[in-house]
Amino acid sequence: MPELSGNFRDAADISVDVLIVGAGFSGICMGIKLIEAGMKDFLIIEKSDDLGGTWYENRYPGCACDVPAHLYSFSFARNPSWTRMFAGQQEIWQYLKSCVQRYGLAPYIRFKTRFCEAEWDESGGWQVSAGQVSRDNGTFAKTVTIRARVLVSGMGALHVPHYPEIPGIERFSGPAFHSATWRSDVDLRGKTVGVIGTGASAIQFIPHIAARVGKLYIFQRTPAWIVPRLDFGISEKWRERFRRVPMLTWLIRKFLFLALEWRVLNFLGDRVVREHIEGIARRHLERSVADPTLQAALTPRYQIGCKRILLSDDFYPVFQRRNVELVTDRIAEVREHSVVTQDRAERPVDVLIYGTGFHVTEQFIGMKLFGRGGLEIHDAWRNGLSAYLGVTVSGFPNFFILLGPNTGLGHNSVVLMIEAQVGYVIQCLKLMRERNVGVMEVRAESQQHFSANLREHMARTVWQSGGCRSWYQDTRTGENTTLWPGSVIQYFRAMRAVSTSEYHLGPVPARES
Repeated sequence: MPELSGNFRDAADISVDVLIVGAGFSGICMGIKLIEAGMKDFLIIEKSDDLGGTWYENRYPGCACDVPAHLYSFSFARNPSWTRMFAGQQEIWQYLKSCVQRYGLAPYIRFKTRFCEAEWDESGGWQVSAGQVSRDNGTFAKTVTIRARVLVSGMGALHVPHYPEIPGIERFSGPAFHSATWRSDVDLRGKTVGVIGTGASAIQFIPHIAARVGKLYIFQRTPAWIVPRLDFGISEKWRERFRRVPMLTWLIRKFLFLALEWRVLNFLGDRVVREHIEGIARRHLERSVADPTLQAALTPRYQIGCKRILLSDDFYPVFQRRNVELVTDRIAEVREHSVVTQDRAERPVDVLIYGTGFHVTEQFIGMKLFGRGGLEIHDAWRNGLSAYLGVTVSGFPNFFILLGPNTGLGHNSVVLMIEAQVGYVIQCLKLMRERNVGVMEVRAESQQHFSANLREHMARTVWQSGGCRSWYQDTRTGENTTLWPGSVIQYFRAMRAVSTSEYHLGPVPARES
């Protein structure tokens, strides 16, 4: 299938060999590697009207990546033209669009098509129901049925906004929105704005709106450890050098990888590394905020790394502005025109902005996935998310997850993990083709052994023993089902080859005549 025709794009009944859900980093990487492997009978469906995933949907002021751009990109598509050390949303989005154009991936993507439900058919494939999203109001204009032998989830975890559970939140009469659904039509000039949350997104957009608003209340539940970002522009002279000598982009990737990789020791319990990074964060706060009372309010009471370590050069200086107030008392309720804290103080607010992150430990929200015997994946995960190598789930044949459970990172570029997983899936597909295998399913005992080993390693990390609750942890079990408890190098080794002994391999099912 070298190119999708217009009829195929609009068809309500489709059959492909591989269906990929999501056109962000994961889905794009998977599609490119399928083309390179000569496996061109595939389709990517994307719920939005353009590609990019989180880098298309998140458009708040100051949106940027916390990983250096030369490492937050594909190893096979190095970009010599990054304009900053830490690229912003627009530049990352344009990079992904250039990758799609460069590798001829555009004809394989069907936009405004939202994955709704999939059911495993014992004849050897998936029956997928997707909604064709109306351009007018986001509702489903029609249902699309897709038959696929292999189903790949490239949806990631940062696409379903999390809203805080605060009494009266629905009563607020002014504009209220999440950072992931930024309202560019809301004029903040001169307004009294309340920002709930001080996580990774909030500390990026707060400095960009502080000078525009009349009054800014920052409602902080728990302070974060923040280290200097040390961002800078990359001159045209250096960009030209990168273009002229491609080896330089390879060298800078290697340097950045090693410079970040050692930080995993902090998460794995190395006291010397932890104290070194904590010292950097403390000095950064002391240099930026002179008021001892404010310093104390912005200093975490848990081990560094237990929650996400944030990077910023301009967040702390915001508190030097007279129109900015840090509020550390918990919010008791939201009223029509105000926010009331537990000390009974009522603060009038014109606009509410939620910087409260995403539902990370709950995958396939609002979707259904029925595996062998009608087992629904949320039932399979009722005791917590689990997947062998973070990629395959017992009871769900021919199904692969990119950036699945326990494959996120707190210290390095997650794009490295995506490439390792895509390479592993390609190995699986090649193995199935070479052995004339139609069905591939990880053994239950293999997944259980992997999960038990992972929990053993996780128990020794700062995420489980650092004295905090974080979005890394499953709200039901308290276990960290988000991050990989080791180095990227260790994960590379685990993903280097497919062990057929860990899988059930079945023949290609006979087709009825």
